[in-house]
Amino acid sequence: MGKKTDKRKIVGLVCEESGHRHYYTKKNTMNTPDKLRLKKYNPVLRKHTWYAETKKNLGRNEVKPRKG
Repeated sequence: MGKKTDKRKIVGLVCEESGHRHYYTKKNTMNTPDKLRLKKYNPVLRKHTWYAETKKNLGRNEVKPRKG
């Protein structure tokens, strides 16, 4: 798997409209300390929607409110 000094973390992406988590990705926490927000395809709604970053091991699929 990853080394201890690995800067990349695995994060889950949760749909802001439906609340489902369909995608996982890695991000470099040194270069992008902010939360990711990407527009990706939602297979349930069958359209492109905004996905927000959550922890990989989050038990419930909730989008936390943004501070800014």
